[in-house]
Amino acid sequence: MEKRPLISVIIPIYNAEDTIEKCVRSVLSQTYRELEIILVDDGSLDSSGEIIDRLAAQAPRIVVRHTENGGSSRARNVGISMAHGLYLGFVDSDDYIAEDMYAKLYEAIEDNDISQAGRDEIASDGTRLPDICKPPEEKAFLPSAEFMREILMHRGDCSMCTKLIKRELLDRVYRETGEYFPQGRLNEDFHIFIRMLPRTKGVVCLPEQLYHVYYKAESNSRRKDKNEFPRVFADCVDNADMAAEIVKENYPHLKGVAFRFGVFQRLEYLLHIPVMMMTKDNAEYRNIVRWMRRRLFLSVVNPYLTVKNKLYHLLFAIAPAGIRKLHRRVKGLA
Repeated sequence: MEKRPLISVIIPIYNAEDTIEKCVRSVLSQTYRELEIILVDDGSLDSSGEIIDRLAAQAPRIVVRHTENGGSSRARNVGISMAHGLYLGFVDSDDYIAEDMYAKLYEAIEDNDISQAGRDEIASDGTRLPDICKPPEEKAFLPSAEFMREILMHRGDCSMCTKLIKRELLDRVYRETGEYFPQGRLNEDFHIFIRMLPRTKGVVCLPEQLYHVYYKAESNSRRKDKNEFPRVFADCVDNADMAAEIVKENYPHLKGVAFRFGVFQRLEYLLHIPVMMMTKDNAEYRNIVRWMRRRLFLSVVNPYLTVKNKLYHLLFAIAPAGIRKLHRRVKGLA
């Protein structure tokens, strides 16, 4: 029997003592046996480091690296630098995977660069949450332009964790842009994935939900303090601008879809920024409002925006702080 290629699975870890063992054991139990499992401890302050050292002592396929805290992107980049596999996979330390996930992803990838499994989300009490991304009813190949469209329409899955990726594709991105995952940024999966799309034919998508996201309410971007503003909203606006440039260069027929995406990301920003930060001396906020005002006509004629979307655009372009105060009273938002 011909030996199958090595897959390197990279797991960044930060303070995951409650979930990391289940996560790692789900990768160890894969029916695809040609695996290298790279665990990067990103300066954990709990017992995560001791747990993964114990697991590594029990399983020779596990390689551990302990680093100073530098964020998930840096930890993933460290893992990539250590990887020997022809293919790469990524798993978050809170999550776990079906035992046949990588076998099915490898079987599906054939002569392509990327294959993708479906995912579901499990709440901390064990209940299943509504699907964020609906998988196809049967195995399907989506050309890169179509996948880009799905992402910009908020239907596609840009998570790197649901995918098997040919190492050469990531290296191509690195040679052309100088980075793998962007350090110091959030929403990093979107950032790197849309840079990969123009460099590949497309993505093979599987219907099975083989990746299981463990959802902890306290770990998401919802703020607990009304004066706190997670950086992810600004990073998402930057990513929307990057997506618009990629579309302009590679998929000009998607210009209207990219514009819709840019409006949505800015509305998310304006719906979450604390009112106290909506001031004239906040250059980032001012630039976003200026962008909205200058593109009102483009919004009106855009076929991908609903009437409700266009109304929100108009209102936030005219009086963003006033609309936020009203929205806060009506919706009970901070």
